[in-house]
Amino acid sequence: MTSTESLPASATDVVLRIAGMTKRFGATLALDAADLTLRQGTVHALVGGNGCGKSTTIKVLAGVHRADAGRIEMAGSSWSAAEYDARAGRAAGLRFVHQDLGLFPELSIAENVALDAGYPRGATGRVSWTALHRRVAGLLADYEIDASPATPVAALRPAQRTLVAIARALQDQEDDRHLVLVLDEPTATLPQHESQLLLDAVRRRADHGQTVLMVSHRMPEVLSVSDDFTVFRDGRSVASLVGARPTERDLVAHMTGIAGNPPGTGPAATGDASAASGTPAGTDGPEVVLDVSGVSGGPLRGVDLQVRRGEIVGVTGLVGSGRTSLLKTVFGEHTPIAGSVRIAAGPPGASTAATVAGRIAGGVAYVPEDRGGEAAFADLTVRDNLSATVVRRYWRPWGMAARRERVDAAALLRSHTIKAPSTEAPFAALSGGNQQKAILARWLRREPALLLLDEPTQGVDVMSRADIYRIVRETAGRGCAVLVASSDQLELCGLCDRVLVLRDGRVAAELSGPELTADRLTALTQSTEPVAGPAPAPGERR
Repeated sequence: MTSTESLPASATDVVLRIAGMTKRFGATLALDAADLTLRQGTVHALVGGNGCGKSTTIKVLAGVHRADAGRIEMAGSSWSAAEYDARAGRAAGLRFVHQDLGLFPELSIAENVALDAGYPRGATGRVSWTALHRRVAGLLADYEIDASPATPVAALRPAQRTLVAIARALQDQEDDRHLVLVLDEPTATLPQHESQLLLDAVRRRADHGQTVLMVSHRMPEVLSVSDDFTVFRDGRSVASLVGARPTERDLVAHMTGIAGNPPGTGPAATGDASAASGTPAGTDGPEVVLDVSGVSGGPLRGVDLQVRRGEIVGVTGLVGSGRTSLLKTVFGEHTPIAGSVRIAAGPPGASTAATVAGRIAGGVAYVPEDRGGEAAFADLTVRDNLSATVVRRYWRPWGMAARRERVDAAALLRSHTIKAPSTEAPFAALSGGNQQKAILARWLRREPALLLLDEPTQGVDVMSRADIYRIVRETAGRGCAVLVASSDQLELCGLCDRVLVLRDGRVAAELSGPELTADRLTALTQSTEPVAGPAPAPGERR
C-alpha cells in the first residue's frame, strides 16, 4: 500500500483496525488484502471509484458478508475473518447508519427510537409515554436536533432525519465516544444545504471524541469534514493519509492510479469500444430515435441528449445525479415539469404527457436497475416471465396457446444462452445473470426501437456479463437505439459509442473516441467544477 502519513497513528489512538481483509464472490476478487485503521475522535473517509471494495468492507463490518481472510481488531478484541460476525461488531461498539435510514416516516421520533431500544414500561406494565418522551428529548438535545419527540419523522428536514438515525444508533451508551459510527453515503440524496447541516453536526461529534467512518462519493464533502483518508482501488488499500490535507486532485490521482489527474489520459479501458455498433451523434448520420430537450424534474435540471438509430449511448454520474430518473422519464414513468422527450418511432404527439403504456406501444423497452423489485415475477415460471411483454400473442378464444408459448420460450432460452432447468422452472431458481438475460430477452422479442438499460450487469457473473454485452451490441447492430445508465466506467467504455456525465442533474461532459477512458470518466464524475445550465424551472424539486 502506498502510505502517506503526516501523523503517526499510535496504538493508543487506534479504535478499529482491519488487516489483510480478502473477500471473493465467485471469480471476482472484491477485497484483496485490504487494510484500514481508524483513530479515536476522527472522521475517517473511505474513498474510491465504483467497484473498489468500499461497500464490501462495510458489509463485512456489518456482518452481512463474511470475509475469506484477514483480521478485525476493536475495543481490545481481535477476530479472524471466520470468527467475526454482526454480534461481535455490535458488542465491540460498531454502529451503522446506511443510506436507507430505516426510519418509519408516519411514526414519531420517539416511536422510531423506541423500535430500536424498546419501550419503557410503568408499574402496570403499560408503555410509559412520559418516560419515553423524556428520554428522547434528552437524546434530541444531545444531538442538537430542533424537534419534539412527538414530531412525525415525515415532518423533519432530510438532514434532521439522518441525525435522528444517528442518534438512534448511538443511544445505547451514555459515552458514545467508545462507539464507532459508520456512515454509508449519508448525503447521497440530500441537497447541498442539507448536506452541509449534516456534515457540520458530524464534525461537532468528532470534535467531542466520536469516531466516524464515512463512505462517500462526494469529494468536496469528504475533504471538508475528514481528518484521515483511506483510498481503495481494485479491492486494495492504495493510500493512507493520516492527519493530511489532500486536494481533490490528490484523491482522484490515488483512485485512478494516475498522478496529477491529467484529463483524457491513462490506459484504455478493457473492452473494445469499436465493437459497439452505431454512429456518434452529429449533424449527419442515422435517424434520431430519442431526442431529449431541456428536460427538468426531480434531480434533472435541463438535460439535452440524442440517441440515433444503431447507437449505444452511456450515461453515468454519482448517486443522485439523475441517471436513473432520466431513463424513467424517457420511459414515461416520471413526468417532466419542463422540456420534452420525443421518440421518433412513438405515437404522434408523444412527449411530456407520455405514459408507460404509450412508450411501450411506441417501441420503447426498459430494463430497470432493481431487477427483483421492478422486473422479475419471482413466483411465476420462466415461461411466464418471458411472455410478460407479449402475452396477448397467446390469447385464443378457447384460452392460452400454452404449447406455442412453451416452444417460443425454449427458443429464447437457446438464443440468449439462458441456463434454466426448463421453461416451467420457477424464475426465482435462476441465477442473477440468467434472470437478467431473461428480462432482456423478454423485451427484445418486441423488437424495440429504443432500449433503456439501467445498471444492466449489476450483480451479474462474468460469463453472463459477456453474453449481455454481445446481445446489446447485436441489438444495436440491427438498428435499435440503446441508452445505458451505469456506474461501471469500464463497462461504459467497452460498450458505448459515447458517454454523457451527469452532475447535479445536468450534462457536465460528453466523451467519445480516444477520450473515452475509465480514468477520464472517473475524474469527470468526481469533479466539482460547476455545470453551466438553465435555472431550475418554477416548482422544480431539488
